[in-house]
Amino acid sequence: MDIRLNHLNKTIINCKKCPRLVNFVKKVSITKRKQNIDEEYWGKPVPGFGNLNSKLAIVGLAPAAHGGTRTGRAFTGDKSGDFLFKCLYKAGISNNAFSKNLNDNLRLKSTYITNFLKCVPPEDKPLSDELTNCSNYFDEEIFNLHQLKVIVTLGKVAFDNCIKIFKNKFNIKKKLNFKHGSIQYLSKNLIIVSSYHPSPRNVNTKLLSEKMMIGLLVKAKKLAKI
Repeated sequence: MDIRLNHLNKTIINCKKCPRLVNFVKKVSITKRKQNIDEEYWGKPVPGFGNLNSKLAIVGLAPAAHGGTRTGRAFTGDKSGDFLFKCLYKAGISNNAFSKNLNDNLRLKSTYITNFLKCVPPEDKPLSDELTNCSNYFDEEIFNLHQLKVIVTLGKVAFDNCIKIFKNKFNIKKKLNFKHGSIQYLSKNLIIVSSYHPSPRNVNTKLLSEKMMIGLLVKAKKLAKI
């Protein structure tokens, strides 16, 4: 990993800017989930992962309580991640159809995966100051990816918070609306593709299907030219 991202990730892991989130992550990691009771939880903010030269970035809102907060990797160890990685594999982006832990030899093709917020918030509802605190990390993370061409946002909240950052960065005046599968240009060289979140609720209600997700990822892969 590049020394800049390595330093940033260490800073993220040691962050204690938001007392409410620090306390909640600690509580989750101590109480644990029944099926993971014998595991040692990561129990810290969760940085992104992938290649520094990635042309594609996939962005969620926050790590899951018993997913990333347990495993130490975004979208790893929870049902949303299970669905996402099955689709990433079928789209030719991941070498595995699953993501279980930090030592599972997972590799991504020119892709970086992260969350806007690095800690799980209670009830998955972050406060505005928590989002503001984390936005600087996200900003630095994304703009260290110098080859980045396409960003896929998972869910409307992730999309809205990404847009806030990019509107200031690129002085965007037009309104950018969330719609699954939409392709919008943030600048001449950067595209944002919005997707429904791969949550069990969205999948079970058929709001998002495997076919839809794979199609969107293939589209994003072609736009990024990977």
